Amino acid sequence: MALGDAILACLTERPMTGYELAKTFDNSIGFFWKADHQQIYRELTKLRDRGHIQGREVVQSGKPNKLVYTLTPEGRAALRNWAARPSVPASIKDDLLVRLYALDSVDVEPLRTDLMARLEHHRDRFARYERLLNKRFPDGTAPPADLGKLLGLRIGLAHERAVAEWCEEAIEALSALTASAERSNVVPIEEGLRGDRENSG
Repeated sequence: MALGDAILACLTERPMTGYELAKTFDNSIGFFWKADHQQIYRELTKLRDRGHIQGREVVQSGKPNKLVYTLTPEGRAALRNWAARPSVPASIKDDLLVRLYALDSVDVEPLRTDLMARLEHHRDRFARYERLLNKRFPDGTAPPADLGKLLGLRIGLAHERAVAEWCEEAIEALSALTASAERSNVVPIEEGLRGDRENSG
C-alpha cells in the first residue's frame, strides 16, 4: 500500500483540504497507515499531477483561501484497481521482541521499564478506539457505507486489548524473574551467622 492509495480512500468519504486530510490521518486511518503532514501535502501534489484528484479553491473572508480536494473518475478507477489486488499481511519488526529473545544476556530492568511504557501506549490507543466506536457507532452497527470503518475500529480495539494484556503478562513474568534472582542472592540469617563464627574461629 502506498500513501496515495490511503489518501484516495480518505477522499471517498468527502472532499477535504490538506489540513482536513492530515487530521483524518491523525484520528482514524492513521491508526493503520502512518504519515506526517508534510508527506501528505507532497503526495497530494503527485496525485493532482496524475489526474487522480482535483483541487478547487474556496475563497474565505478574513483568512487565506483554501484548496479542497476531490476524487476524479480516474482517481476512483485507480482506487478500485488498487483495492482489487491481494493485500500483503503485515510483518512485525519490533526491537523489543528481539531484546526479549536475548533475555538471558541483557539487563531485565530496562526491559521491564520499556514494557510498562508500551503498556500505557496501548492502553491509551485502546481508549481512543473505544471513544471513536462509542461516538460513531454507539449501537454497534453501521450503515453499508460505514461498515468498513466499523470493522477497522473493531480490529484496532481487539489488537490494542491483546497487546496490552500481553504487556501485563510480560511485566509480571519479568518481575517474577527479578524477584527470584534477588531471593537467590540472599543468604539465610542462620548461614550468615554460621559463616561469621567460622571466620572468627
